Amino acid sequence: MIEIDKEIQNLKTTIDISLNKNKIDLLIKNAKLINTFSGDIYKTDIAIHKGKIVGFGEYSAKNIIDLKGMYVAPGFIDGHTHVESAMVKIPEFAKVVIPCGTTSVIIDPHEIANVLGIEGIKYMLSSSVNAMLGVYVMLPSCVPSTELETSGASLSSHDLSLLLNDERVLGIAEVMNYPGVINKNDELLKKILIAKNKRIDGHAPMLSGKQLYAYINTGIASDHECSSEEEAREKLRAGMYVMIREGTAAKNLENLIKLVNKTNSRRIIFVTDDRHLDDIEKEGHINYMVKKSIEYGIEPVKAIQMATINTAEYFRIKNLGAIACGYDADMIVIDNLKKLNIMMVFKKGILVAKDGKIIENIIPPYDEKLRGTINVKWIEYDDFSIKAIGRRARIINVIPNEIITKMSIEEVKVESEYVVPDIERDILKVVVIERHMASGRITKGLVRGFKLKKGAIASSISHDSHNIVVVGTHDGDMYQAAVGVVKMQGGISAAINGQVIESLPLPVAGLMSDKSADFVRNKIKRLREIARYFGSDLADPFMAMSFLTLVPIPEIKITDRGIIDSKNFKVVDLFVK
Repeated sequence: MIEIDKEIQNLKTTIDISLNKNKIDLLIKNAKLINTFSGDIYKTDIAIHKGKIVGFGEYSAKNIIDLKGMYVAPGFIDGHTHVESAMVKIPEFAKVVIPCGTTSVIIDPHEIANVLGIEGIKYMLSSSVNAMLGVYVMLPSCVPSTELETSGASLSSHDLSLLLNDERVLGIAEVMNYPGVINKNDELLKKILIAKNKRIDGHAPMLSGKQLYAYINTGIASDHECSSEEEAREKLRAGMYVMIREGTAAKNLENLIKLVNKTNSRRIIFVTDDRHLDDIEKEGHINYMVKKSIEYGIEPVKAIQMATINTAEYFRIKNLGAIACGYDADMIVIDNLKKLNIMMVFKKGILVAKDGKIIENIIPPYDEKLRGTINVKWIEYDDFSIKAIGRRARIINVIPNEIITKMSIEEVKVESEYVVPDIERDILKVVVIERHMASGRITKGLVRGFKLKKGAIASSISHDSHNIVVVGTHDGDMYQAAVGVVKMQGGISAAINGQVIESLPLPVAGLMSDKSADFVRNKIKRLREIARYFGSDLADPFMAMSFLTLVPIPEIKITDRGIIDSKNFKVVDLFVK
């Protein structure tokens, strides 16, 4: 009874505030409001009190900001992202994306969960509490992604059910084991069923026809893996929401934006998935997708809807995605609809960024520690040699700006009965070292697309189980790069002439730094420069390397358990008779 009386009093106070009987906290004057509900733009004043929009027009206010005709839109929402790919903790990530106009993100902590399980998911939730960024979680559905790799944890449907009641948990994240769904895997179906009335995201590259229908009929409602307009159209017609992705490795905006029209645009959502810090610095975040969409001919309000209300409504997040009564005052101020410069960012009515910079000291650091996660059996120099069992072998072919790979079968270069890198044909060695249980499992393969002429690069980021992956031209350099990662307790390294010449420590689960975003950004820039010095012309060879192990993405991958045929989900031999 006491609680009900309190709620009634709160409603009465809200009514009085809305009627302008009491002073509000903040009045935004002379704004051109971009209304994501009505689809129009008009001049008005916006009244804000206790972090909520309470009305429009003239109000008595404690504080007034005059925008002098600048545009105001809802804060952008990233509909699917792995924060771990930015290699910083959430507070540092927030400092980078908030000035870009991103006020909320839906994260899939799949990467840290594959290393630390429930402990990793809880870490991401707790680290975001004071980050001035709305952080919502989709629970990882595939930890591990498949049985064809070794992860640091395994999450059952029961494990996930323990977190589903958290108000920031919106459902089950990308169900990437689509063969498991189609083949009616009991445990995977249990994970889908426990979502109940919450959302279930998809991940089904190139899935089509009746197999697609079977996948959707389990309750999976979205997909962010479309790479062609035709694929996206089929999934849209079948009832899915299409998430257009523009990340660092996978860039699908230009291809998929052609699909968007006035009728279907409300079923389209913008996501980044995996995006590195220096790409955000150089191009932007969700704001980049909005700006490019407008350049491609999408109406500005439609583009903004795809970055705001579409996402909020799909995930059933109340009070986000619009500037309307009762909604959170998550807002961005834009100079014009062409350049789309973000002049101010408000989170629940608080100014958190201005002129492209985060307000100083508004986000406190997060210093909670996690246990070490690099557990590797002693690495030997000989672990990087490949005995030539035959002359023809399977080659993993990297496709620039895609995470899909192609397989070729070719003659390899052999010296003294051992396969050696063929620099002229760009066939290099790739090695994966299990790093969670010190099992000693190592798989050796061959890869084309990195174009290294010398040296080696290594990382403890390798999707999805995040074992150590190494690509190189020389066994000694590969050995040093791998050992460098182990010594740092996770990270990225580059080696040449038998020594590591640059590295980025990632002690938080072997995925994230405990340093600032600037520190990480500068290190990554330096590592990319070194990779270019080694000969690579890939935009981000470290990101490309991290996806060589992603089993659910066709066509051929490599894990600690072998060379993987990702079409048929089975281990295959490196050498072909």
